[in-house]
Amino acid sequence: DGQIQKMLLREIPEITTVVARVGSDELGLDPMGLNETDTFLVLKPKEEWGVASKEALIEKIRAVMEQMPGISFGFTQPIEMRVSEMLTGTRGDLAVKLFGADLAVLEEKANEIVEILKHIQGSSDVFVKQNSGMQFLQVTIDRSAAGRLGLDGDSIENLLRAQIEGLQLGVVQEGIKRTPLIVRGNSTIASFDNLQITLPNGSHVPITAIARLKKVEGVVSIGREHGQRFTVIRSNVDGRDLVGFVEEAKQAVAEKVKLPTGYTVAFGGQFENQQRAAATLSLVIPVALGLIFLLLFSTFGSMRQALLVLSNIPLAMVGGVFALWLSGEYLSVPASVGFIALLGIAVLNGVVMVSYFNQLLVTGMEIAKVVVLGSTRRLRPVMMTASIAAFGLIPLLFATGPGSEIQRPLAIVVIGGLVSSTFLTLFLLPILFKRFGLAKVAAK
Repeated sequence: DGQIQKMLLREIPEITTVVARVGSDELGLDPMGLNETDTFLVLKPKEEWGVASKEALIEKIRAVMEQMPGISFGFTQPIEMRVSEMLTGTRGDLAVKLFGADLAVLEEKANEIVEILKHIQGSSDVFVKQNSGMQFLQVTIDRSAAGRLGLDGDSIENLLRAQIEGLQLGVVQEGIKRTPLIVRGNSTIASFDNLQITLPNGSHVPITAIARLKKVEGVVSIGREHGQRFTVIRSNVDGRDLVGFVEEAKQAVAEKVKLPTGYTVAFGGQFENQQRAAATLSLVIPVALGLIFLLLFSTFGSMRQALLVLSNIPLAMVGGVFALWLSGEYLSVPASVGFIALLGIAVLNGVVMVSYFNQLLVTGMEIAKVVVLGSTRRLRPVMMTASIAAFGLIPLLFATGPGSEIQRPLAIVVIGGLVSSTFLTLFLLPILFKRFGLAKVAAK
């Protein structure tokens, strides 16, 4: 970690400070192993950067990190990282969770999935936590020898814990500062063979007299979810939509990775959040449309005219979808929220038009003159409604600061939808009203 910090400060002038934390926090709330580090980079003001954007800076940092062998890394934002961990238990745009019983098989199959994801367009920072290769000193107690000396397994365990971890005797209070008082031996792995064990009669024997010491290789940690062992392959997605990437990844993993019986794969991460939000929107949008229809029917007293006003919605969605395609954005949760906002504005324009058509019909004017005169006189209100909403979203459209990745898709959808909705409302809605707005008997 020290070498990485020195290299980053030396090679990346945009970084002012590097703060790193190894392993889990004291409360154990952060699921990190001893071989994982959170490295927080404090940057200079953007005006002092030597690169044009955050994406370019990340590429610059990535090039430096790739010079360090044996390091797997990924990029995220502090708040985004914490929120992802709380919601999904992992980080990254995509988290492939592999469940199974044998840790060796999990590691083997996880490495296969890593290689598959690396060859999918749009993948970046693909890695799996290296869980093997941890060195342990295994102590196997000879219970017969320990029993002859008056020792048991629990007492030997407590003695070894006192030597290695220490025993807390109390707490020293200095004003508001509390310092734990710990007594600990000075044993290390090199001198562990000579560790003396105190017998009940006060004499001492070396640890090798009652136990066998052996260096073994094991895993750093064993993660479980839903009662099953699992490992996580993480990947970020750049330059393409997350849903399309995940669908391609699912197909590739299913075709190329042969899992033994009892081993399963689940896809999560930010993709899991997006799927959850999409499921919620699939329920909210029909309910919203149903409520809008009821309000329109109660306003006009006509199912025909209520449906005519609702016909503005697909006209608005055409512009929103085209604007997303033109700008290169993808259908994300913010874009879906933009479509919901667009529904209200599009319906409002339709209400302005149809309500004025009805006012003219009450005067006895012919339907042909109603649609022409009504469209002419409602041109200004409709244009003002659409233009005010569009101009108000222009700052979000050109936003570049933090949160702009959420603001921009919403603004693109609403502005694009307003353009198509306004144009088609002024020209197509009058034609539809003339043809379908009144019952045939009333029209005659």
